[in-house]
Amino acid sequence: MTDRWPDIPFEPWQDSSETLHQWLQIVGKYRLAYTPWLNHSWHATLYLTPRGLTTSVIHCADKSVQIDFDFIGHQLVAAASDGGSRLIPLEAMSVAAFDERFRSTMRELGAYIDFDGAPNEVPEPVPFAKNTAPGAYDPDAVHRYWQALLQVDRVFKEFRTGFLGKTSPVHLFWGSFDMAVTRFSGRTAPMHPGGIPALPDSVTREAYSHEVSSAGFWAGGGGVDFPAFYSYAYPTPDGFSEQPVTPSEAYFDQTLGEFVLAYDAVRSAAHPDQMLLGFLQSTYEAAARLARWDREALERPFGTPGVPPALA
Repeated sequence: MTDRWPDIPFEPWQDSSETLHQWLQIVGKYRLAYTPWLNHSWHATLYLTPRGLTTSVIHCADKSVQIDFDFIGHQLVAAASDGGSRLIPLEAMSVAAFDERFRSTMRELGAYIDFDGAPNEVPEPVPFAKNTAPGAYDPDAVHRYWQALLQVDRVFKEFRTGFLGKTSPVHLFWGSFDMAVTRFSGRTAPMHPGGIPALPDSVTREAYSHEVSSAGFWAGGGGVDFPAFYSYAYPTPDGFSEQPVTPSEAYFDQTLGEFVLAYDAVRSAAHPDQMLLGFLQSTYEAAARLARWDREALERPFGTPGVPPALA
């Protein structure tokens, strides 16, 4: 069933992916500059829309704004609560050029604030304004990437319903360029050692202040050269890497310290949703079982549209 799950091989659009990643960071950093800090950096993430990705509403000093990446019309749409709006065509351009256009756009809307001008979570970060290398933008590849995110978002949201405890939204982290959903045991975790490139240790340690089982999706990069799903636990319980998980195509990557399942295995499966849900659930169960989470109190059956869950 590949019609709903598009083919998104990483190598052909790697240059466009790297450029888009930087553009998302610029817009994400603008949101970060305005938004009060929320636990685990949830205040800074991007969300899926029927046309692309959005910051959601950002409240400025005297107005509210929202910034959307439109991957159908291939434009950045910045809209303000006073009726103002501006468009930036998404096309091949350097990171520096996009940064300058975005800042000018926000000035024109009367909603500009200076924000940090360097990317996070990338090796040897180059400030946006100095990154003048030619950028790439393949509209077809970006469109298919967004279509893949639609499917990932849908299945991740179904998985999210099977947990009564604290759970993150399904959201895209522009630093690590992954869509993720995270479950929490409710217990605090040992202090994270930090060391993530171009990310303050204080941010990492707050993000991992509590025990988690986290799953997500990369389009490629970050340790894999193909689109893939991942699942990890922090702290990692003893024996986690040896746990049996489904499907059989999933494996534990010792370098990443995570279970990995290739996107193409899901895409080509007879029942992609069930395969992905099996991966998410079995890796979570491995983490929760080994770490002795209170599963009886935290878990529930997956939700059904229009049907409230029965109470015990």
